[in-house]
Amino acid sequence: MTQQIPSTEPELAGVRNFRDVGGLPTADGRRVRHGVLFRSGHLAHATDEDAAFLSSLGLHTVFDFRNAADQKLEGPDVELPGVLNVNLPLSDPADGAEFWKMVRDGDIEQLRVLLGDGKAAGRMTASYRTIIRGRTAEHSRVLHSLAEDSVPALMHCAAGKDRAGLSVAVTLLALGVEREAILADYLESNAKHRRYKVRRGGSAATAYTPEVMELLNPLFDAREEYLAAALATIDETWGGVDPYLEKGLKLAPQTRERLRERLLD
Repeated sequence: MTQQIPSTEPELAGVRNFRDVGGLPTADGRRVRHGVLFRSGHLAHATDEDAAFLSSLGLHTVFDFRNAADQKLEGPDVELPGVLNVNLPLSDPADGAEFWKMVRDGDIEQLRVLLGDGKAAGRMTASYRTIIRGRTAEHSRVLHSLAEDSVPALMHCAAGKDRAGLSVAVTLLALGVEREAILADYLESNAKHRRYKVRRGGSAATAYTPEVMELLNPLFDAREEYLAAALATIDETWGGVDPYLEKGLKLAPQTRERLRERLLD
């Protein structure tokens, strides 16, 4: 039995982009149950008060989609008593380590070459496609875990936008949530108080100029085109959501029904 959570979104001092996914509508008129599926940025900087709130949710599992490089940079999640922590990296730290070092420390000329002329947005679109095609085993494990015993669950990556965003989207697709509602939830990560805090070397005067931020923004935005690329990859690779779930993620119809029973009102 999950604890009733407050109807208003909590103010968490050290955790960005936290929210309950409950309330989203399905195509057949049901809704995602409140208090069973949450999403956020990493928990490494959670305060004692944040940890107390998270503990009050009755979480069974925290899915952490960060890789080892992310964890080294930000630190491990705070420990929540009685909660199972499952680390399923959805990106390879060796792929792009130099890229992210340049994002953090590069000067304006380097950033122009790296990110200008649509390259930043192109990189994001490509990464969404790669995760959908290449991380079927991880997404399968998440859905099977949720169908069995892993709720209430919290899914997070670093910013809670891309890797967690895709994992939440895949879960919502399996539940039959309307695509417009999945997109609306994804785009909520753009709210100012939710956005990942970009950390760059150098003085604030040089590290965060308007041009620098314009170059970096595509990396830290939630954009409809990114999620659309992921959904298009599902359609192009498997021919639609149902065959993607059955063939790509090995989700049998009875398992999908158990998932719906656990997460839908």
